[in-house]
Amino acid sequence: MAMTKIQVLALLKENRNERGIAHWKKKPRELKSFGIGLTQLRKLAKKIGRDHKLAGLLWKSDVYDAKVISLLIDDPKQLSREQAEEQVEQLNHGMLCHVFASCDATLAKAPFAFELACDWMESKDPIRRRCAYGLLYELSKKNPKGMDDDFLLERIEHIRHAIKGEEMWVRESMGGALMGIGKRNKKLNKAAVRAAKAIGPLDIDYGDDNSCEPLDILKHLTSDYLQKKLSA
Repeated sequence: MAMTKIQVLALLKENRNERGIAHWKKKPRELKSFGIGLTQLRKLAKKIGRDHKLAGLLWKSDVYDAKVISLLIDDPKQLSREQAEEQVEQLNHGMLCHVFASCDATLAKAPFAFELACDWMESKDPIRRRCAYGLLYELSKKNPKGMDDDFLLERIEHIRHAIKGEEMWVRESMGGALMGIGKRNKKLNKAAVRAAKAIGPLDIDYGDDNSCEPLDILKHLTSDYLQKKLSA
């Protein structure tokens, strides 16, 4: 039996994380939160199940965790380009980008995801560009029509030359896309490795967590595990 918005909010309240709430309250935010981590939210989303109508109701909530659940349970077959364009404008200054466009995003499973990513990569809006490369990372695990080696080689070169002029979160997303592309086959790996050497490690400010090291794309692309896998 399908759950209601009230039932989902009650479920989130039951799973509230006081430590997460305290961390959330350190900065002024537009949304409230039950402080639940993404791993736990994924488990709750599986319990709730895919529900396009419920996803729409939860998206309108002022609770961050409910919005994340919305993105996780939406039905990719019922998503529309219009919905994606509307939601990308409501990502709370990029706070929800990671679930919207990467992290095994529902949007990446939509039939128009590749076309959308191509359009957004050319957008003047940095949040759309960030989401575009998040989608490209997710799509690099698949084989959508049009995303052949020639297209991806062109993307590698674009990332190589454009990344340092981008704002920080777009750089991070580009770095993720480069890693995803470089894992597809040996030819793309070699091109991605050359680009990663030219780019170097990416410094990303993750806020309170000062223990984070720079994003080392080259390290990921040259790992023994990946090289062995690509040579198999």
